Amino acid sequence: MGTLLPVTTQNVTQDNKRIVQQALTALVATGDVDALAPLLSDDFLHHRPDATSRTKPEWLAAVGVALVHLADMQVEIQHVLADGDHVVLHSRRRLPGGGPEIAVVDIWRLDDGLIVEAWEIIEPVSRAAANLTWWEIR
Repeated sequence: MGTLLPVTTQNVTQDNKRIVQQALTALVATGDVDALAPLLSDDFLHHRPDATSRTKPEWLAAVGVALVHLADMQVEIQHVLADGDHVVLHSRRRLPGGGPEIAVVDIWRLDDGLIVEAWEIIEPVSRAAANLTWWEIR
């Protein structure tokens, strides 16, 4: 019989990191939001910088529509960081057909093995320098 590992913050952190990586790998590999749906809690919320939130069905539908246009998008994972119930994914993405390169930071919060909240920040790389002096823009 196997040995049970004690539940520790480190175990939970690694499990959460694995769940997020599994969710995104399934989504990118299949292009099918149905692969992602079981990993989201029923009360999942997607927060956006423009102060809107999307429920699980709304967000999955939006991702499904986006994936039609983003087939063949190149994704380069820069960092995956996890701490307790949060996982942060930093990536650079190039849109198909020579589209712009974007930098994306996704923040995921998990509870009991499911993703319950997500935040994302998207910045076109070509506009990054202008955003470094945002306080000067009037």
